[in-house]
Amino acid sequence: MLHIQENIQYILKRMEKACIANNRDPREVQLLLATKTVPADRIRLAIAAGQTLLGENKIQEIKEKYHDLLDLKPTNHFIGHLQTNKIKDILKYDVTCIHSIDRLDLANKLHQRLTLENKTMEVLIQVNTSQEESKFGIAPEHALTLIQEVAQLDTLRIKGLMTIGLFSADEAQIRPCFKLLKNIQQQALELNIPGVEMKELSMGMSGDLEIAIAEGATIVRVGTAIFGERIYPDSYYWNENK
Repeated sequence: MLHIQENIQYILKRMEKACIANNRDPREVQLLLATKTVPADRIRLAIAAGQTLLGENKIQEIKEKYHDLLDLKPTNHFIGHLQTNKIKDILKYDVTCIHSIDRLDLANKLHQRLTLENKTMEVLIQVNTSQEESKFGIAPEHALTLIQEVAQLDTLRIKGLMTIGLFSADEAQIRPCFKLLKNIQQQALELNIPGVEMKELSMGMSGDLEIAIAEGATIVRVGTAIFGERIYPDSYYWNENK
């Protein structure tokens, strides 16, 4: 447990330092635990350390861990690619926000299911700011159109945007991805679309959270730096086409 607690404190200090360096209030940025492949017993240790915002990439993993964590009442976000045939399942497990709305077909089918169940859902629009074929997300040039279309669906509450930065050690290549998402956020705000808040920017992970915070992130998704290295690098898990 001490190992995970120490890692969490280290990440929180990195976040705080990045906020201060960029004249931001540390309270503006949330830490989301990216728990893909992490077993429930290790997640419980992180929750015991005060971190209750969880993000899973796969519906199957939410299903497997849900009952083991239910007593701790975490806040569950879904951060992976969502297939339309999994929409019915995702609504069974107290998911409060989906970070990966990237196409109108998905939004329409989610809206239909939510209408049927008399529910609403907070969502983020996922933008492929690195424009890599291996990643999902709406193309940046079509993002504003998708936001306007999804805004017409009254069961979906658009809270902001999500992106996955370029997998690179070169800050000069990573930063433009986050700058682009911030720019799309500003353009969307200028449109003043009814019902669209555009408050959240979900971007930045273990290796690039400082850059993301500098460019306006409000949610950083951290897994490896808290739970340890996985079998494969993040680029494998986030390549949803594999």
